[in-house]
Amino acid sequence: MKNVSTQRGRTVVSAEHARECELCGAAGDFFLRGRTSGVCLDCADLGHLEFLPSGEAALSRRARAASRLSAVVVRWNLRRGRYERHGILAEPAAIEQAARECLSDNAFLARRRSPRTHRAVENLRFEGKFVAAIRELFPGCPPERAEAIAIHAACVGRGAADREWDPDAVRLAVEASVRHVDTDYDELLMAGEYRGTARAKVWDRVESVLSAWRDGVTPLDA
Repeated sequence: MKNVSTQRGRTVVSAEHARECELCGAAGDFFLRGRTSGVCLDCADLGHLEFLPSGEAALSRRARAASRLSAVVVRWNLRRGRYERHGILAEPAAIEQAARECLSDNAFLARRRSPRTHRAVENLRFEGKFVAAIRELFPGCPPERAEAIAIHAACVGRGAADREWDPDAVRLAVEASVRHVDTDYDELLMAGEYRGTARAKVWDRVESVLSAWRDGVTPLDA
């Protein structure tokens, strides 16, 4: 793996093809540069972060500022012979917080009203369906929270245009939002707790919020 300079925080390489982690042997697409092929996100203690692709600077900037731990993601451009920024890794709660802040940003909203790329158009369609589904499944979810969850779901990972949409995806996205935003799940992970153990510890709180939202109730502390 070619050398990657780090100017601020950690830099993670997005590989064209899955590689094996030099520590655990697991295959993956994102690696912190190591002695040979690189170290996977779990071994680098970055496994709880989500990938936010480049494309919406305001969202990325706010997400990185709100995230206690983040990394710049770069990918090797063979034609240009250099690494180029591909996105960031940030905490899920920070990405959702950034989405809520962007919904109060007039410039961000203006760009959303006049999408200029195919991906932007697909994301808007995806978000509209996602918000409608959240309202149907969880009528107690605050409207601005539903919009932020939808923006988050459309932007992270591969993007809306490349993913299947179904009610299970909506349910899992809302559940993940509650887990990351309304519990101390992320704090448990940062303290070294295993994911399964951390999820079990916060499940009662997650289910309490989800149950209220299903019944059309908005808890004051959610």
